Amino acid sequence: MSSRSGLSACIITCNEADRIEACLRSVSFCDEVIVVDSHSSDSTRQRAAALGARVIERDWPGYRSQKQFAVAAAHNEWVLCLDADEQVTEALRAEIERWRECGFADHAGFSVPRITEYFGKFLRHGNAYPDRLVRLFDRRRGGWVGHEIHENTRVAGRIGRLKGHLEHYSYRSLGEHYNKMQRYAELMGQALYAAGKRCGLGKALLNPQWRFFRGYVLRLGFLDGWRGLVFALVESNYVRRKYLHLYVLSRGLPI
Repeated sequence: MSSRSGLSACIITCNEADRIEACLRSVSFCDEVIVVDSHSSDSTRQRAAALGARVIERDWPGYRSQKQFAVAAAHNEWVLCLDADEQVTEALRAEIERWRECGFADHAGFSVPRITEYFGKFLRHGNAYPDRLVRLFDRRRGGWVGHEIHENTRVAGRIGRLKGHLEHYSYRSLGEHYNKMQRYAELMGQALYAAGKRCGLGKALLNPQWRFFRGYVLRLGFLDGWRGLVFALVESNYVRRKYLHLYVLSRGLPI
């Protein structure tokens, strides 16, 4: 008898009309697709519903809380979590399907390598790759944890490693990348402060340099050419802004 497991795809959205269709088509092999939308002003919800997704409109509580809500809303115990700017490749789909046939064996979850598209090419070096994330898991044994920003999954049990890529189409332009990192830096600085973390100027001065050196030199980001350089510079600037924001909060200064 088949031990094939049911599988739910869980996606959160806000104004992703230009990307949601490609994302949903890539998870069409799942038994159900859940889209939790935080009041998009474009046609995101309509496009998702037209492709058969179960759409839930909900206020925005933060990345971690919204993703965990989507997981809790699933009808199946095994979930595949994506952002609207991500797509499952055919190779990754084939791997997931093979594991489904045996009920995912004795695993609690699987990590997948995420590869980021940047100005027309995928980054294959540096801090951007391989960006392994546990996105396929048994929700009875784990879920989304951590800060509301830069959230992560934690699963109790054996974690398998899939080889097929999850493609990430995160940045439409340099300005969008820069502005997104600036927003994330401020949110992360606030989250660290709320968690009781404090810092001096040393982290704001040294940590960005280390992040750049680690990604661009040690992890061979330079092999991605000018794209690798731009990505490493924006990333190091994110680290500087994050710790500068925490430093200002630590000193009780106005933001």
